Amino acid sequence: MPDKRKHRGENPQDSVLFGCEKIPLLSRAAKDFSLLLTKNYPQNASLKLVGDKFALTDRQRLALMRSCCSNQDRDSRIARQVQPDQLEAQAVLIDGYNLLITIEAALSGAFIFIGGDGCFRDLAGLHGSYRKVSETIDAIKLIDECLKSLKAGEVVWILDRPVSNSGRLKKIIQLQTSKEVILLDNPDTELKKSENVVISTDSIVLDECKKWFNLTAYIVAKKYCSPKIVDLSR
Repeated sequence: MPDKRKHRGENPQDSVLFGCEKIPLLSRAAKDFSLLLTKNYPQNASLKLVGDKFALTDRQRLALMRSCCSNQDRDSRIARQVQPDQLEAQAVLIDGYNLLITIEAALSGAFIFIGGDGCFRDLAGLHGSYRKVSETIDAIKLIDECLKSLKAGEVVWILDRPVSNSGRLKKIIQLQTSKEVILLDNPDTELKKSENVVISTDSIVLDECKKWFNLTAYIVAKKYCSPKIVDLSR
């Protein structure tokens, strides 16, 4: 059956799974999961142990997996984070799908999760194909306008070439922003080795990139969108 949803990240179960009454449970689970990661226990085994202990659903476990990290990774990421007043004139490399999908979800009012490293992450997924939604154009414009207001230098978007419809999205981004868009088979490799400021919340990228900027957190803090926020950072 084709996906006919018009918004990113919407799920009718989320209001129950991540409602106010579930926050104490999720916070305790996040604390335990982060502790196990800090002690270098394997991620998958740790997530299963914590998920079973607190009887979490698959979607709740996904929220934990995307939000939690070890104290070591948290400290390393924060040490390399560029602040808004430091972005002026700096060249920027955008992890395209990673950033765009989260901003789309935030604009749609979906649940967004604050992780231990301060990053805002969503629960949406690509599944090998990108589908334009109602918030796509507004999200692209918002990203571009924020980077202009921060006086960032050259901005380049990177998209995953293997993802279906990447070519179409490239044209949309170029039309809306006039920025360079590059299609790569493995964007993570370029993002991790780049000397430019990387905009991403992908843990794999954040653990190896030289410097990064938390644009999603900046956008939410400036109240350019109003997602449903679940804070698992503590």
